[in-house]
Amino acid sequence: MNFEMMRRPGAILPLVMALAALTLVLGHAAVYGIVHEIDEGTAAHIFQLLMVLQLPADAFLIVEWLPSEPRQTLQILALQAFIVFAAFAGVFFLT
Repeated sequence: MNFEMMRRPGAILPLVMALAALTLVLGHAAVYGIVHEIDEGTAAHIFQLLMVLQLPADAFLIVEWLPSEPRQTLQILALQAFIVFAAFAGVFFLT
């Protein structure tokens, strides 16, 4: 992976948001344990916002960098997809 692309804010923002969502899921499970909650709490709402707000960040990344640097852009999007998948797997298996 070319780390030059990782220095650009438009490329790092989706990754940071995905990592924040994964950290939120794992942190919530570590603090409160694996319990089924009847009502969604603040952590669930923050997780949902992080997931939705990644879409405009991804759109900017695709529009701005995909035409000029397709390989690096697709690598960043694949890494982000892996992190998002891990976050959703955490939500599925830990709740």
